Amino acid sequence: MTDDIGSRLRDARLQQGMSLRSVASALGVSASLISQVETGKTQPSVSTLYAMVTHLGISIDELLGVSPTPPVGAAAPVPEPLTANATVQHSAENAVLDMENGVRWERLAAGAGPADALLVTYQPGASSSIEGKMMRHAGMEYAYLLEGELTLRLEFDTFTLRPGDSLHFDSVRPHLYVNESGAIARGIWFVVGRREHNQAMPSAGNPLGAPRETIGSAVDVLRAMDDLDR
Repeated sequence: MTDDIGSRLRDARLQQGMSLRSVASALGVSASLISQVETGKTQPSVSTLYAMVTHLGISIDELLGVSPTPPVGAAAPVPEPLTANATVQHSAENAVLDMENGVRWERLAAGAGPADALLVTYQPGASSSIEGKMMRHAGMEYAYLLEGELTLRLEFDTFTLRPGDSLHFDSVRPHLYVNESGAIARGIWFVVGRREHNQAMPSAGNPLGAPRETIGSAVDVLRAMDDLDR
């Protein structure tokens, strides 16, 4: 999957006429790192991937190779319904993205609704930012921990989440997730409101409308990456 992700990032960069050096300079990383991510030789960290997709203005659906969210005003594709308001995405159909330091995203039931959903896994020692920087983004963040133990650092507070614990906060507040335990931590994440926020964004180059160093959480990337579909 890493090779596919890298090639899609490279295609998006080339389509916008951006050089490796210009992207690297904008993100504050080396050109060799960008090249290694694009060729599948290395997995990006969560924070690096956030920065790349935000700078390139691509959607998570496009990145993962699933049907993108339709543009505002466009008719949504009609899936085969189980009921009038429900469809099923089987686990084998989940788009998967493995990132540096043991973070995995599985895209759940992609659709045009108001929320984006992820099954997120943190291996022991994994963090949403390799550098330990606290991130923030628009939208409301919700999560429910299924197994393991996960530490949430939210501004000046630290919380330990265990199975059955849930969270909810405005994601503009600086935050960081870290698995400081010796076992896998896994949970369901939702971000609500990021699509409405994207509709007001003035630029594909910076769809967040905020400094790039503020980008990042386990679900932030879903909000930041719809502009190529509009």
